[in-house]
Amino acid sequence: MDRVEANGISIGFRRSGEGPPLFLLHGAEADHSMFDAFGAALARYFTVIAYDQRDSGATLNPPEPYGLGELADDLAALIAALGYGRAHVFGTSFGGVIAQVAAVRHPARIDRLVLASTFRVGVSVASINPEGFPRFAELRARLPESLPAFAEYFFAPGYIAAHPEALRLFTDNKRDARQRERRGAVLGQPIAISLEAIKAPTLVLAGSEDRLIPPVHTMSLAQEIPGARSAVIEGVGHVGTIQDPAAVAARVREFLQRKD
Repeated sequence: MDRVEANGISIGFRRSGEGPPLFLLHGAEADHSMFDAFGAALARYFTVIAYDQRDSGATLNPPEPYGLGELADDLAALIAALGYGRAHVFGTSFGGVIAQVAAVRHPARIDRLVLASTFRVGVSVASINPEGFPRFAELRARLPESLPAFAEYFFAPGYIAAHPEALRLFTDNKRDARQRERRGAVLGQPIAISLEAIKAPTLVLAGSEDRLIPPVHTMSLAQEIPGARSAVIEGVGHVGTIQDPAAVAARVREFLQRKD
């Protein structure tokens, strides 16, 4: 891991490959390592920067609360601190929410934007998944004993059976209680943005088997973002960058290398 000071925090990141810069924003339960295979699939074409958000992985931040605004500002500051004027941004799940805010607050820093398996800023997961979320929240509160059932919101049962190593996404999480509390409070803080204000060319991706964020909700973002493209990746759950990194990378590469 490399490290750089940006926006008042010490950000841990991993950089690989060559070409235009592409920053990867991980989900709420994860850190930069969720992109190991996905980043490797893109490193032949882009300089891939996978970094740890506040209270995640190797990043060090003060103990004060923060919100989506600060997390978006962290991304913009990191892009500048690494010497880039602007960069492509890929955000998945919680990382996709941060990416939406960054695209509105820091449009000059964002080249092209990919939002994967994510939800609209200001909308609660409970409201878009009223049947599944109560059970999800219950299982999350009982981790690690509930891990097998909890993981099924991110991966199909058949995939977990064939790839038990995927559970490391949750078991390798070393956040302490205060870190979990700060991250858990982020989405409860009000922030209002207009997706119509996003000027970056945007691709919205959803996995057809996503049990956490209904694909129809993710795809609806493309209706609000001017000129956005969208695609559903068949057979993929919530964490497509782990379940089928090659398929997700192919979609991302095609979009980022478009000439229009």
